[in-house]
Amino acid sequence: MSSAETTYDRVNDYGAIKISLASPHDIRSWSFGEIKKPETINYRTYRPERDGLFCERIFGPEKDWECACGKYRGMKYKGMICDRCGVKVTHSRVRRKRMGHIELAAPIVHIWFFKSMPSRLGALLNMKTTALEKVVYFQDYVVTDPGDTPLEMCQTMTEEEARQNQAKYGPGAFEIEMGAEAIKKLLMNLNLVELSVQLRKDLFET
Repeated sequence: MSSAETTYDRVNDYGAIKISLASPHDIRSWSFGEIKKPETINYRTYRPERDGLFCERIFGPEKDWECACGKYRGMKYKGMICDRCGVKVTHSRVRRKRMGHIELAAPIVHIWFFKSMPSRLGALLNMKTTALEKVVYFQDYVVTDPGDTPLEMCQTMTEEEARQNQAKYGPGAFEIEMGAEAIKKLLMNLNLVELSVQLRKDLFET
C-alpha cells in the first residue's frame, strides 16, 4: 500500500463528526491577538494598521522573513519577535492561517439560533421568530420578570404598550428589556435539566 493510500485511510478513520460553535475559551486559545480597531490599511504607508483587521503583529508579516518595521530581515532571524513592532519573523503565508478575536462590548444573538428554521431560540423560549427578531433588533420589549403583575414571561410589547403597562402597574412592578441582553437573561432563567426530562417524558408518552 502506498503512503498516499495509508494517509487517505487514516483521514477517513472516524465514526462520527460533530459540528458546534466554538466556545469563548476556544476562540481565545486559537487567537494570536485582539483586534481593537476597524481600520485595515494605512492610506499613507499602505501598510496594515497596528491592532487593525490586517495587523502584522496578530496575523504575521506581509513580507517573508521580515518584521513590520524592517529591523530584522532574513531567515537568520527566524522565530524572533521584534522588540520594536512586536511582529514575529516568519513566512508571510502564516497570514492565511492565523486568527484574531474581537472582545464584544455586549452580548449578541447568533443568527444560526434565531433565523435558521426551526428557530432554536424560539422553541426554547416559546416565542415566534418574528417576535424574537423584533426583540433582538431593539424594536420591541420582552418581559424578563413579570413580578406580581398578570404579564407573562417572554411576553413582547411595543414601546407604547410598555408605557401603558408601566402607568397601569407602576414603575418597578415588572421588568422589560430588549436586545441580546434580554434574550441572555431569559435563557439563564431556563432550567435545561428539567426541560430535558419533561421533553423526554412527553416524547415517550406520545
